Formats: sequence, structure tokens, C-alpha cells
Amino acid sequence: MSYQVLARKWRPGNFTEMVGQAHILRALINALDEDRLHHAYLFTGTRGVGKTTIARIFAKSLNCETGITSTPCGECGACLEIAQGRFIDLIEVDAASRTKVEDTRELLDNVQYAPTHGRFKVYLIDEVHMLSGHSFNALLKTLEEPPPHVKFLLATTDPQKLPVTILSRCLQFNLKRMSIALIEGHLKFILQQESITYDETSIRLLSHGADGSMRDALSLLDQAIAFGGGKLEETEVQDMLGTVSRDRVMHILKALVANDAPQVMQHVAELSDLSADYASVLAELLAMLHQMALAQKVPDAVDENLVDREVLKQLAKQVSSEDIQLFYQIGLIGRRDLPLAPDPRSGLEMALLRMLAFKPTLEGRANAAATPAPAPIPASNQIADNRLAQQQATKTLLADSKIVTAAAQMPTASAQAPVSTSVSTPPVPAPTAPATSPSIVVSQFDGNWAALLEQLNLRGMVKQLAVNCTLREQSSNEIILTLNKENEQLLNPIMLKKLEEALCASLQQKLKLTIELGDQQIESPAKTTARNQVERQQNAEELIHQDPVVQALKENFNAEVVPNSVKPINEQ
Repeated sequence: MSYQVLARKWRPGNFTEMVGQAHILRALINALDEDRLHHAYLFTGTRGVGKTTIARIFAKSLNCETGITSTPCGECGACLEIAQGRFIDLIEVDAASRTKVEDTRELLDNVQYAPTHGRFKVYLIDEVHMLSGHSFNALLKTLEEPPPHVKFLLATTDPQKLPVTILSRCLQFNLKRMSIALIEGHLKFILQQESITYDETSIRLLSHGADGSMRDALSLLDQAIAFGGGKLEETEVQDMLGTVSRDRVMHILKALVANDAPQVMQHVAELSDLSADYASVLAELLAMLHQMALAQKVPDAVDENLVDREVLKQLAKQVSSEDIQLFYQIGLIGRRDLPLAPDPRSGLEMALLRMLAFKPTLEGRANAAATPAPAPIPASNQIADNRLAQQQATKTLLADSKIVTAAAQMPTASAQAPVSTSVSTPPVPAPTAPATSPSIVVSQFDGNWAALLEQLNLRGMVKQLAVNCTLREQSSNEIILTLNKENEQLLNPIMLKKLEEALCASLQQKLKLTIELGDQQIESPAKTTARNQVERQQNAEELIHQDPVVQALKENFNAEVVPNSVKPINEQ
């Protein structure tokens, strides 16, 4: 006997052999057991999830010689003929090749005749969305009121293309994509029955490659068995699928966490020697980042089947949650833009370098703090007219007192020096007078927490944590802050450590930072900023309403100021 492919050899013959789709099977089994049979069923879903298989089993259940049952015997003439594809009362139609209205009319001409051997005449129309509009119109009347001996079973991968008039006449069942766990379990069962050796990683690779389709999984399994000479091994399956070893992607991830750009580029060069699929590399990297994010927030949700589960958990402890989210988002965008890159390798390299470039670091903060502020631009000494004069007065009234004070005390660019001594600067000629450092020695720290925060130049979640704290106590080697319980979600060990490191760099000494939860006795910088914004907004709205031009527009043209359209001017 000639070889039969696995997808056909292991096609289920009854509902109990089906893998997955429990929500569909339950409805059909109950309908058969209670004899509540509709005249038209529509099965939808992606390729290879069981649409045609379920339809054939349902036809077998309707025509089994033991009676209408959810457990056909599989041994009677009707069951055997349906399994072999030669049952005369099961008319299978490929709508993709018979789209014309003439084909549909020819098909419907025989609907009125009673079945020859079976209990029902079953019309199984596959890819029904391919029928023409006229064919659907010809089918409508018969589909709505068919003879009692006729059942219609429709299957499609694109239900959106079906007319609403067809959908309303059918019971629709949406088949789900197969999960990786279901595919893995079924492949292992088949390999055990076929007495073929395999390893767990090769099965997982095939399950991922199937992309939710059991038929695709079995086709890939057939190909892998032939490629491996009757056995399945990880390296051979990777060569067949064109994927790279998970270990190589793990090396890239470790280099990203370590912020080691040369190592990242070296590992990409090694992938190039293997002619790797760079899109799959990015996909695998995204999957690892997803597991790391789970390890940080919900450790129990990390996939237990991963061989490198513990490695991912350890990496998750070495990087902040915002960095993982940043890497993941950049990876998604890089995967989307990969076809637009000059070549796939450069697209992957740029995505990885972008992850490193946008990763916030303490060094980046120090560099930002050491950058001299631009000299203020003097205002024009001449005012063109009264309107410009009034705008200038408005801007002066709306300016933040803190910003004005800072601007008045701003040193010239030549007198400024870097905040952190760890930032290297090129040699310059000896100054006529020694430069003064803006850093605060902890013994000279006057307790103005808000002023100290301006020097730290923090960003992101660390800044949010800092501005919501107030200074409670300070000593020569320790600073104690207070955080309201309502902001408890901002406090975590990673953010605390980053804030402590930034304080040590700015105060130029080693100190311990403690943040306690409790009621704050003074106003935090965040609340001060919010209060100032509200006051500035109110002042801006009052000035607009008092503006002579605005008042003239109101009186002469019944104009109104659009709510929420007035914004105070942010002066720098």
C-alpha cells in the first residue's frame, strides 16, 4: 500500500478523536442527542483547524445506520463510505472552482430528490465565500426552506465575505486556532504511535511553526521526519524551518541587558553566517521579553515548559520593568519595519541599537545635567504697539516665580562646570579663576528637596517617585523621605536604587536613602507644581477675559471664549 500522509492518516473519525474545539463539539453533540437539528450549519476559522473534518463527522452522525447519534459506529456501510469519500448522499463541493451561478443551479436541481442510501442528503460546500453574488442569490431560497431530507454544511476561512442574508439562515460556529500545548500533545501522541524518536525542543519548534493550524503541524511533521531520516532532532528541525537556536537569541538578550553594544553586533554577525531569518529572531526576542515581564509582575505565569525559565527570571531581576517595555515596543516596531529596511540584517541591527540608544542610564542623566543651559534670549527693547505690550505684560504675570528667580541667578556659560566629576571633558586652557561646582555637599544641604531635584535632572518613573516625596530627616550619611500611601505603587526596589545612585552622584558621597510610607507634613514638589499650574491657569483666564480686544469682540460680535482653550505661556 502507498504511503498516506499523516494529516490524512490521523484525521479524526468521530467527535471523541477531535483535538480542541470543545465549544463546537458540545453544541453539535447535544443537538444530535436531543434531535434538535438545524438545516444549515456554517463552520468558520483559519486553515487546518477542523472545519471540513467536523462537517464530515457530522454527516456521518446523521447517516449512521444505527440511527442519528453523536457516536457513529464507524463500521456500517454509510460510515465507511463517508470515511473513504465515496458516499453518494454526501455531495462535497469546492466553491473555489465552481463559482458560477450555472454550477449552483445545477447543484440545486437535485435537491428535491430523496437520498439514495442515507437518511439525509448532505451538501458540504467548502470555501463558500468564493461563490459569486448570483450564486448566493440562487442559493437563498433553498437555504431558507430546504426539503426535510437535506442538510447544508458550509465551511469558510473568510466569513466577512458572506452576504448577511446567508449568515442569517445558518447556525454559525467559529473554530479557534489551536494552542501550542494542544498541537504539542497531539504530535507527541502520533510520534509515539508511529514509533519515531523525538526531543521536546523539536516538537515545540514545529508547534510554533504551525501557527495554530493542526494540519500545518502534521505537514511540517511529515517534512521533518523525512528531513531527519526517521527521527526528530532540534538542530535538524531548525535547519528545516530556517530558525536559529534559542541560545543564540538568549546571547543577544543578555548583551542588551548588559548594555554591551559590541557583543550585540558580534552575535548578529554570527546569525548572518547562519543565514538566519531575522524576522524570526526578533519574534523570539519579543517572546523572551514577554516572559521576563511576566517574571517581574506575575512570576507564576511564566511558561513552565521553557528550558531557560530560570535564566529569564534572573535576567528580569537585572533590568527595570520600563526597560523591558521599551525593548518590547522597539522590537515590535522593528519587526513591522523590517521589510522597509535596505536589508533584513541592517533592520535587525538598527532595532537592537535603538533599544540601547533609548535605554535610560545614570550616565545619560549626568551628561544631561552637565550640559550648560542656553543663555537667555533678551526681549526686544521696542514694543511695536499696545497689543504687543499687553502680551508681554501677560507673559510676565504668568511666569513661574521659581523660573524667574532661577533665570536671575543663572551664571554665564563660561562659569559653569559639569555636575558629576565622572563625566570626562576635553582639556581646556587654565581659567583665570577657579570654577565653582554646582554640586551640593551633604553637610551644606539646606533641606530644600525641590531645589535638589532640579539638579538631579531625573526622568521617567524615578522622577515621579522623587517629586511625590518630601524630606523627613537628613544626617551626614542618610536621607529619609516620606511618600503618601496613595502613591505606594511608585515605590519599588529598582526605582529606590536608581534614586539613591543619582543622589550619591550629585552630593558626591556615599549615603543611604530610605523612603517610608505615611502622611506628609509638608507639600511635595508634585503638589506644589500642580497648585502652581492651577493658579497660572486661573490667572491666564482672568487676563484673557480682561483683555480689551477680547471684550470688544464679545460686545460687538457676541463672541465667546472657547472653554479649555486658554493656556498659560511656559517661559524657559
